[in-house]
Amino acid sequence: MRLSVIAATALISLAPAFAQTTGSIGGPAAAARPAQGDFAAFLQRLWPLAQARGVSRTTFDAAFRGVTPDPAIEALTRKQSEFTAPIWGYLNSAVGGTRIPRGRDAAADNAGLLAQVEARYGVPREIVLGVWGMETNYGSFKGDKDTIRSLATLAHLRYRGDFFRDELLTALELIQEGHVERRELRGSWAGAMGHTQFMPSSYRKYAVDFTGDGHADIWTSTADALASTANYLKGYGWVPGLPWGLEVTLPDGFDHKLNRASFSQFASAGVRKADGGRLPSSGEGRLFYPAGHRGPVMLLTANFDVIKKYNSSDAYALAVGHLGDRIMGRPAIQADWPVQAPRLDKSGIQDLQRRLKALGLYDHDADGRIGTGTREAVRQYQLRQGEIADGWPTPALLARLRTAR
Repeated sequence: MRLSVIAATALISLAPAFAQTTGSIGGPAAAARPAQGDFAAFLQRLWPLAQARGVSRTTFDAAFRGVTPDPAIEALTRKQSEFTAPIWGYLNSAVGGTRIPRGRDAAADNAGLLAQVEARYGVPREIVLGVWGMETNYGSFKGDKDTIRSLATLAHLRYRGDFFRDELLTALELIQEGHVERRELRGSWAGAMGHTQFMPSSYRKYAVDFTGDGHADIWTSTADALASTANYLKGYGWVPGLPWGLEVTLPDGFDHKLNRASFSQFASAGVRKADGGRLPSSGEGRLFYPAGHRGPVMLLTANFDVIKKYNSSDAYALAVGHLGDRIMGRPAIQADWPVQAPRLDKSGIQDLQRRLKALGLYDHDADGRIGTGTREAVRQYQLRQGEIADGWPTPALLARLRTAR
């Protein structure tokens, strides 16, 4: 749905996040670059587009009165990390500290509301709480940047093409139509707003007036914000009654060609829940190795992919699901993370991506990010080579690719 206030810094260094959204900040990554001309010229070009959307000159001028580009935001768009952050470090931070106990307090304080939201939208309370906790630590910090200034800065930079320009225009529409006062538009540096960090376009499509007061208030109304979040997830296809995912164990000699199948097929192959229990009797999923086969193994469902519509990072979606589980008293991830295993830096991942592309296995930019496309390309290469197909890029795998003929 945006780039969350709390997750922003971690996700920038983690790299895969910032890609899709409602929530999320979508679209392919693009380098920040100044638009032609100065900021005043940018606003002149923006006005006809806003006017075509029904924004009055009075609203437009008032929205931008005194607004200048935010230099801190440009610096954030350029921030990079040489190494992609290890997923276990991100999860420890996201689901550590006070976030679990605070989530349990939030669950108790809002039990009636969460029950109503779950009944209406079919999204479990723990998932809504997981999003809320990840985005603003249960509303404790929603961001304090001027949303119009943030979006205008990003649009002026042409960061991610026209994405932020369109979000800026939608924000102007929200002001024009009376959904929110100009002074109330505050949030993250990427323009995300409210308890669960909706982008303006997400507000337009999914915000709901759950309290019935005539206003979908995601900024100050917990009820409206949580209901809007559930409505968003429902809109992207949340399947009621299906878990987002499960930690599992694989039997010795497991055939890693089996990656996507029904729960019953996985059970027949000896796959069990990490706590030793049986898999659900119905449903299907796919195996996911967040840090390779030497670490935890997850069996993910279509609902995991729905969470990724909020933010396209695998780490983020895992954190939301796992945080929700912990809030409900379910166990922590059981398997140890391979913290001592060597990892590829960004340039190494780019090299690997280029080599996989040359083999016809990867059809995306060499962006140095370990996303779904990279994992699947690695998995296909591993299958070709008769290796354990966990989809995890390692220095050893890159070395083999470099010597391949």
